[in-house]
Amino acid sequence: MVCTHSLAQENKPQSPTLLEGSNTYPNKTIKLVVPFIPGSLVDVMGRALAEELQNAWKTSVVVDNKAGASTLLAAKMVASSAADGYTLFLPTVTTFSMAPQLMSKPGIDPAKELTPIAKLAVTNLYLTIHPSFPARNMREWIEVVRKNPGKFSYGSSGNGSPQHIFMEILKKQLNLDITHIPYKGSNSGMVDLLSGQVDMAFIDGALAGPNIKSGSLIGLGSSMSKRSTLLPHVPPISDAVPGFDWSGWLAFAGPANMPAPVVEMLADFIKRYQATPAYAAILEKGGIEPAEHIKVADMPRFIQNENKRWAPAIKASGATVD
Repeated sequence: MVCTHSLAQENKPQSPTLLEGSNTYPNKTIKLVVPFIPGSLVDVMGRALAEELQNAWKTSVVVDNKAGASTLLAAKMVASSAADGYTLFLPTVTTFSMAPQLMSKPGIDPAKELTPIAKLAVTNLYLTIHPSFPARNMREWIEVVRKNPGKFSYGSSGNGSPQHIFMEILKKQLNLDITHIPYKGSNSGMVDLLSGQVDMAFIDGALAGPNIKSGSLIGLGSSMSKRSTLLPHVPPISDAVPGFDWSGWLAFAGPANMPAPVVEMLADFIKRYQATPAYAAILEKGGIEPAEHIKVADMPRFIQNENKRWAPAIKASGATVD
């Protein structure tokens, strides 16, 4: 694991907050729930964060991978846990803003049943094509696809995934006809993309970086309108498609009704962690972007705004995950 400098080295850990008489936090094992399989981008970030927590607070932190139901399986488990700060969570934009709007019966309202603590990182997706595709930039790609309705296909990591929604938004904005091929996760989809079985896909930086650099894939554009810090030579899609500006995000959370001192202590930890070389190294390894700092008090408003932003895009895509 990349971790050249720890938070403990960069800053002395904050003294535990006194809670309930003589008990201090943390004084037992912390469980960090990751809603994806081991080895996934979120898992890489989760394990780095667990290591930093252990180093800084001298307490055991275990990572518990609970993939399923578009991250809501893990969300429900966390929501039903004791709100004492010993069960923490790495939700994503899917958890708060996408899955609840894609499912007719999500079985949880994350905005009410979880405590959002911090925005941890941003996921910028890259529109990539197989080298056999007859285009080398966004404008050429638009022209080719427009002249060949229904001829080309794109892969995603599943119905309702950001990869799916981003492409459907782009298709609708440009009035394009491209066939969707959903996969269970990103690995099988990448095999078909690299072999040319599918023509194109939005993929994350961890997959895009090495494959674009090696020439195995062509990077046409990034989903964020702000130029990527990780692949700065790939222009934003918005250069050719004005107004296209979409990104995912990774957050840090726990059950609802956590003690305010614990929430503040965890939020301060994340803020300090994001200023370390260890954080920068994990971003580079995972192909993800740094997140702007959001105060704890402002996290509910951030999530509310994200829910509103995603609602029309999800409706327009026609995607469901039931």
